[in-house]
Amino acid sequence: MQPADRLRNLPPYVFARLGKRIRKLQAEGRDIIRLDIGAPDMPPADFIIEALNHSAWDPKKHSYAGYVGTPALRKATADYYARRFDVEIDPDTEVLPLIGSKEGIANMALAYLDPGDLALVPDPGYPTYTMGARLAGAEPYPMPLLPENDFLPDMDAIPNDIADRARLMWISYPNNPTGAIAPTEFFEKAVQFARKHDIMLCHDVPYADVTFDGYKAPSLLQVPGSKEVAVEFNSLSKSYNMAGWRVGMIVGNPQAVQALLQVKSNIDSGIFLPIQDAAVAALTGDQSWLAKRNAIYQERRDMIVATIAEIGLEARKPKATLYVWPHVPEGYTSEDLADEWLLDLGVSVTPGSAFGKYGEGYIRISVGQDTERIREALERLRGWKPKKR
Repeated sequence: MQPADRLRNLPPYVFARLGKRIRKLQAEGRDIIRLDIGAPDMPPADFIIEALNHSAWDPKKHSYAGYVGTPALRKATADYYARRFDVEIDPDTEVLPLIGSKEGIANMALAYLDPGDLALVPDPGYPTYTMGARLAGAEPYPMPLLPENDFLPDMDAIPNDIADRARLMWISYPNNPTGAIAPTEFFEKAVQFARKHDIMLCHDVPYADVTFDGYKAPSLLQVPGSKEVAVEFNSLSKSYNMAGWRVGMIVGNPQAVQALLQVKSNIDSGIFLPIQDAAVAALTGDQSWLAKRNAIYQERRDMIVATIAEIGLEARKPKATLYVWPHVPEGYTSEDLADEWLLDLGVSVTPGSAFGKYGEGYIRISVGQDTERIREALERLRGWKPKKR
């Protein structure tokens, strides 16, 4: 008995594969410092954990949660968008909570793509944009993110016949993996492009509140008329240190929200109610702790950027996200360098090629590790000398 044909073109998830390799090295007694995965290393604020604990003791909170999220969570999401972005959201028709934004991204492909359809995806980009399209039997079409264009896709370079075939277009700023940010003018152009070609525009914005140097990330939905053609995926994983809790949301175009709900209601049964209550606390409670958390990330970012410059690698200093995106040295592929650092130094980073063809020539280094462990990793890197030229 054979698995479905669709799995033949669906490789194992890159971090699942890397995690298996690291566990093997650790079982051999190796001390591996993981700077590869973009997971917050610190817990959420105490009041969020207390909200979870309080709710979990309620015997009425252990039944099925429903498909559309609690009214309180939908309202908290709408209130967050009003407070944070000055965007008005209808909590009844323009919000749908997700079991983490990753599942929503994958299921969005099932909602909008049929076999033979096309999705425009950033390259390099979060792998789920591409894998969701493939699971739906559709074709992912890469939009190169190049340094000469500040890691923004060049929509003018997309052939008209490709744009007219596309049903979905994915963008994400602040950007994973490059750390790039986008100006308002880019979002305005993306909305115009989506309207012209009848495309559902999807903006993935999990790093909107992980920002540095005074930068304040915008929402695509701030563009007038954007909700006619666009949705935004957001998550509490990175913004509120709740990666393992699995809670996010889709916000925007009500038809798209309804289409995703139709898929999800046939697949899952909603988010555990105490987690929804904790998400409400996160979105509506004291936000001052986020600035303190971001200051810690900024210190780590500065340490990494300074050290990789010492050993001859170049990288822009990102204003947001958990990532530094340096060039690899001449003579190396991204996998060469990642393998060498892992095996020789015990420092794990992600090869840029894991995020697509145009990620080759880069590595991604995460700040989501204890500060002292990052110091130790950087000390190991200071002793590294390139083997290839």
